[in-house]
Amino acid sequence: MKNFYWLKEISNNVKSGRRLSLGEYKRAISWSKYLVSSGAAIKGEEEEEWSADMSKLFIGSKFASGRHSRIYRGIYKNMDVAIKLVSQPEEDEELATLLEQHFTSEVALLFRLRHPNIITFVGACKKPPVFCIITEYMAGGSLRNYLHQQGPHSLPLQLVLKLALDIARGMQYLHSRGVLHRDLKSENLLLDEDMGVKVADFGISCLESQTGSAKGFTGTYRWMAPEMIKEKRHTKKVDVYSFAIVLWELLTGLTPFHNMTPEQAAFAVSHKNARPPLPSDCPCAFGHLINRCWSSNPDKRPQFDDIVSILENYTESLEQDPEFFSTYKPSPSNIIVRCLPKCNAGH
Repeated sequence: MKNFYWLKEISNNVKSGRRLSLGEYKRAISWSKYLVSSGAAIKGEEEEEWSADMSKLFIGSKFASGRHSRIYRGIYKNMDVAIKLVSQPEEDEELATLLEQHFTSEVALLFRLRHPNIITFVGACKKPPVFCIITEYMAGGSLRNYLHQQGPHSLPLQLVLKLALDIARGMQYLHSRGVLHRDLKSENLLLDEDMGVKVADFGISCLESQTGSAKGFTGTYRWMAPEMIKEKRHTKKVDVYSFAIVLWELLTGLTPFHNMTPEQAAFAVSHKNARPPLPSDCPCAFGHLINRCWSSNPDKRPQFDDIVSILENYTESLEQDPEFFSTYKPSPSNIIVRCLPKCNAGH
């Protein structure tokens, strides 16, 4: 990474219309020469349909980072973008291969996805040992950061419903395209300036036709379905389980299994059928849906088509009756044993 010339605050300069200084211009050229043949658009045998013209990319300040990646804000062809740079470790050939596989998978999937609740793919560049993925920039940051800033149990139920419906619609679209996300969590859900949600980070996603056992899988334990933790064969229902955990996050503003290590959480979920505790004041409408979605039996979890329909019905009911969440009770035929105390009290 030391070979890069990071262009600090370039995006602000471009937006304001200020001309680049000679030093900034030279640093931009240095960047493009490092990743792009002859400092121009990607050419040659490995050219792909998704290849970005790196000479048109300006990198600003870093706003997020992972173990093997850094994410920067930038400008690409006068568009506000997020730039994820993934660096392959020289000392670990197996990990380097895995990171390349994740990059290839993520780009291949993002390139074919277009939906208001899915992050928009702009372009990519593959120049080992560095890979670059360019997407639209989401000014609101991650849902996880937003929830932590708001504090526990602070989101109005109407906002919880709106955010949940955005997520469900994005996932409904993914599944309709035969794509499993496999790492759905609040950190991978991004907010725009109008509090719209978009599903992001498809590094370990796959087509449904490519699923097998979860052996060697690298998802996130706190959001992971029990069948994946047990490294069993899995279906798109693993995303439904993760959605239940995200919905729980929206209602509580807390980290699931916050009093456990990820490994302890995985053991509790897979061997003790543990789930994060639903708050005592959680509306039955949400509690009923959550219990269905995180069922230990994948076949009993609803499809995202059903989840979207349920949440749309909730939205319509809330518009007609502001007290909807206080009065809702599930129909007796659909009562889940592990429903909330106040739900059980009514039956």
